[in-house]
Amino acid sequence: MTTLVVIAKETIPGKVKTRLHPPLSLEQAADVAAAAVQDTLDVARRLPATRRVLLFDGNRRPVGSEDFDVIPQIGGDLDARLGALFDEVDGKTVLIGMDTPQVTVEALRPVFAEWTDDVDAWFGPANDGGFWALGLARPTGDLLRGVPMSRDDTGAHQLRRLADAGLTVRKLPELVDVDTIDDARLVAAAAPGSRFASALRDAESADENATTHTTTTNGVTRTTDPATEGVTS
Repeated sequence: MTTLVVIAKETIPGKVKTRLHPPLSLEQAADVAAAAVQDTLDVARRLPATRRVLLFDGNRRPVGSEDFDVIPQIGGDLDARLGALFDEVDGKTVLIGMDTPQVTVEALRPVFAEWTDDVDAWFGPANDGGFWALGLARPTGDLLRGVPMSRDDTGAHQLRRLADAGLTVRKLPELVDVDTIDDARLVAAAAPGSRFASALRDAESADENATTHTTTTNGVTRTTDPATEGVTS
C-alpha cells in the first residue's frame, strides 16, 4: 500500500513560474504551469497508488484532481510544509512535484513494484541540485524540517539527512526541473506530446507573431520586427 502525493499551487499569473517571464508573459507562464500540473496528475492517476493526495496551495483545485484527497499546505518555508505533510500521512508515501511534467509512469514504477522492506526511502534528483521525488517508508517530518530548500545543494542536504538517520535509499532517474525558459524547452523536447509542450509552443508562437508583421505589396513581402526594424524581400 503506497500513498502518492503531488504538491502543487494554484496557477495564478504572477504567482507561478515567474522566472519564465520574460520571454513569456505572466499569463502565459501560468498557462504553462497549469499544463505541467495536468501532465503530472495524469501520470499520478496511472500509477497503482492506494491513495492519491494533492498537497495544495490555493483555492481552486486543478482540473483532474477530483479523485485526489486534498491536504492544504501550511504556511511557512517549504521544508516546514513538506514536514507537515510527512507528519500527517501514514505508511509508504512518495511525494512528487509539479515542476517535472515530463515524468513518466516508467520513471516511478520502481517505487510501486520494488519497494521492499529493506528500502527505507526513494530519492529522485533534479538537475538543479534539488529533488523531484521523495519517498519514505515510515514518514516523519523531522527528516525534512531544517533542510535548506530551493538551493543548488538542497538534494545533497536531504540525502545527508536520510543517511544520518541510517536509512537505506534507492535513487530514481534525474529529471530536469522547470525553472527557466531553457529548462522549459528541454522538458518540452523530452515530452513533445505533453500538454506542457503544447502550452509552451503556443506561448512562444504567440510571442513570435506579436513581434513581427508581414505585408505583401506589388509582389514584395516585407517583414517588420519592431526590435530590429528589419526588412526582407
